[in-house]
Amino acid sequence: MLLNIVFIVVGIALVLWGADRLTDGAVAVAEKMKMPQIVIGLTIVAMGTSMPEFCVSLVSALKGTPDLAVGNIVGSNIFNALLIVGVAAMVSPMTILKTTVRKDIPFALVSSVVLMMMCFDGKIGRIDAAVLFVMFVAFMYMTLQGAKADRSVAQQEGELIAAEAGVGKKSMSALMSAVWILIGLACLIGGSNLFVEGATQVASQLGVSEAVIGLTIVAGGTSLPELATSVVSARKGNSGIAIGNVLGSNVFNVLGILGATGLVSPMVMQGITMTDLSILVISMILIWFFSFTKYTIERWEGALLTAVFLGYMWWLI
Repeated sequence: MLLNIVFIVVGIALVLWGADRLTDGAVAVAEKMKMPQIVIGLTIVAMGTSMPEFCVSLVSALKGTPDLAVGNIVGSNIFNALLIVGVAAMVSPMTILKTTVRKDIPFALVSSVVLMMMCFDGKIGRIDAAVLFVMFVAFMYMTLQGAKADRSVAQQEGELIAAEAGVGKKSMSALMSAVWILIGLACLIGGSNLFVEGATQVASQLGVSEAVIGLTIVAGGTSLPELATSVVSARKGNSGIAIGNVLGSNVFNVLGILGATGLVSPMVMQGITMTDLSILVISMILIWFFSFTKYTIERWEGALLTAVFLGYMWWLI
């Protein structure tokens, strides 16, 4: 048991550190290729913070533990929408852009509803996964087109997001960029393997289902980058980054990660219930509803989101 707990802790540390290094290297490469900062922020940086979820889910599916893979994504998204937005709003009320309320939040909600509908038959097959992945590509296309259409807002947001990721610091050499990308990938893969192995063994020894472990420990561990980024952003007054980080991660998690993972290895679920998926949908509805009130998520609304998350965790455990 002690050794498995060490595996979990070391796995989390490697995954988080690896994601950070991979993002640094990728951003440096993108800058050298003269990619606009908004493109860097919306693609490389957003995907970089979701790499822990991707690696853990993919490794879980390949190892034959689909409940851990899907539980990780569902749990991470609930963690993002309720706890991260809740805590960030309590730190500083979050101002929401009209475009976010009109496009980004509805898309994140639709992706959650589509996932719930696909899970009615208890599995995510390759056709389901293909649909999710096509939706992800469509979302990325819409996001980039929207950025071009509204240069002033998009450029400002892009600079803020890129600044959070370290864009604008001293330029990194091409060799160092490649080294960091390779080291980051190695740490992500190695850390994910350790993490999944440790979590699976702990679950079996405690008699807890893989789904519950995925919805709690694994989801919380892989969502640490989003939590840190959003809370720091909110504290600095960059609420656009905080809410954008959560929405982008949620869409990427459901559409991109489950889409890619399901294409590689179709998943049959047993431990993920309709209650878990309903909480995911409800969390997005709450964020959308609160965003309509003066386009701001107030502190009391953040506290309510946090309370819902704690209630769900209590019920789950």
